[in-house]
Amino acid sequence: MMECFHCKGELVWSSAPLSVDRNGYHITWESVPAWVCTQCGEALFEENALHHVQLALEQVDRETKALAPKAA
Repeated sequence: MMECFHCKGELVWSSAPLSVDRNGYHITWESVPAWVCTQCGEALFEENALHHVQLALEQVDRETKALAPKAA
């Protein structure tokens, strides 16, 4: 059994929302695979899921730069 770092409750494989505020934008994923505490609801995201979130954020960063006004 995996144990929650916060309350010592049981972690079960499920999904949880993940929100990021960064560089003037806010992104929310409604359902990211994670270990979720049955007692307090705390989510523990695995490295692979966070890797893909990071890749998506890097792409948004690139696209956001393209929207910036050009210097006159």
